Amino acid sequence: MVFLPISIILFILFILLLPVLILLVQIQIVQIAFDRLGLSPSVGIMFFLLSLLGSSINIPIMRRDVTTVVEPDLGFMPFFARPRLPVMQKQILAINLGGAIIPLLLCIYLLFRTPPLATAVSTIVIIIVAKMLSRPVRGMGVVLPAFIPPIVSALLAFLLSPANPAPTAYVSGVLGTIIGADVLNLPTLLKARDPGIISIGGAGIFDGIYLVGIIAVLLAY
Repeated sequence: MVFLPISIILFILFILLLPVLILLVQIQIVQIAFDRLGLSPSVGIMFFLLSLLGSSINIPIMRRDVTTVVEPDLGFMPFFARPRLPVMQKQILAINLGGAIIPLLLCIYLLFRTPPLATAVSTIVIIIVAKMLSRPVRGMGVVLPAFIPPIVSALLAFLLSPANPAPTAYVSGVLGTIIGADVLNLPTLLKARDPGIISIGGAGIFDGIYLVGIIAVLLAY
């Protein structure tokens, strides 16, 4: 399932900053940061670009019919007398390529570079924070302030894994956001039976997950 990217501003910002990032690679600043994350500079930049492009792609994992009630537009009839007609529509549960699949693959790779206890504690805290601050919005999915996951994950990583905070910040930030904001709110979204796409890692969650990656690179340097 394809739709227009949620994070158009982030995409434009990345394109504008791409020449700067390439220049930084040449002077080895970003190279050091990506090395500490276990990535080459070219792979790191490709990861961020693919993540942005992937934000426009939702992969359906479940479809079901839902019944909604609509009022036909009958201008000549008073609103209280208008008939309410049941309409069968589709509800699609999907996983976002750029906001869930690609970040989760990187999380699996980075798990071997993170201290297990620090990462687990940080992830649990972010799950709680994300669940408390996120809210399902009809027609939009789950909404969460974009800067909350990267800030909280960075602070926790500095406290719990000061020697190499970047991998811990990324893994806990991504897992905590997806579980706390999306997975734990999923029963509410499914129960509402609203038609349209419910996107894990997309909609109002993608920006926060993407910024977690940027903050992780900055922490690595």
